[in-house]
Amino acid sequence: MAAWVEGRVIERIRWTDTLFSLRVEADLAPYQAGQFTKLALEQGDRRIQRAYSFVNPPSTPYHEFYLVEIPGGELTPSLGTLQPGDTLLVQSQATGFLTLSEIPPGRDLWLLSTGTAIGPFLSILAAGEAEQGFDNLILVHGVRRGEELSYQPLIAELQARLGSRLHYVPFVSREPWPGAMAGRIPAAIDEGALQARVGLAFSPKHSQVMICGNPEMVKATQLALIAQGLTKNLRRTPGQISSENYW
Repeated sequence: MAAWVEGRVIERIRWTDTLFSLRVEADLAPYQAGQFTKLALEQGDRRIQRAYSFVNPPSTPYHEFYLVEIPGGELTPSLGTLQPGDTLLVQSQATGFLTLSEIPPGRDLWLLSTGTAIGPFLSILAAGEAEQGFDNLILVHGVRRGEELSYQPLIAELQARLGSRLHYVPFVSREPWPGAMAGRIPAAIDEGALQARVGLAFSPKHSQVMICGNPEMVKATQLALIAQGLTKNLRRTPGQISSENYW
């Protein structure tokens, strides 16, 4: 069983009324971009814990987590009140297989996410390994409202560094938003609208696709990609689709 260590909040970033990020100092075991660990708080005689992905690349001196505050939730409302200097518990050993070390090589790397599940993909892009292994990097982020398109400063930094190799495609499903596609990611794949926006097609030869989001989104996106001729990536049978449910 992985050990728990004390972490100290060094910064809280508030994106919207319900979305926030915590930067935490803690002595953790080495981890890979795309992995996750658990955060916890002691409440009476109970330890309330949930899994959260790292947003930061492993090289940073802090660990960053992107959270949505769930009204009436057991943990996130309390995490949302933490201030710099406050402490929490962090599981010292990260886990998860949504990492570049688990996927075959390719030309195009598609990173398809919804909500706070963009976190592991920001970590992967910021770490710098993806640009060494792929010619084209496509970051797709679906949200309900435009204000939920968080991490714009970091995305701008990545665009400045990677230039035309990085395609950033936001989706906003519940309101028109400048620069964003309307609707949902699986439907845009089925219709060919996402491919047209990026100027690249999905293909077994060139594509590797990583998906992170709620279970419904992950399943629907997998089906849309299978219809494009792609297959799930398994260790015993390498394919093009790798995914992780974000709860």
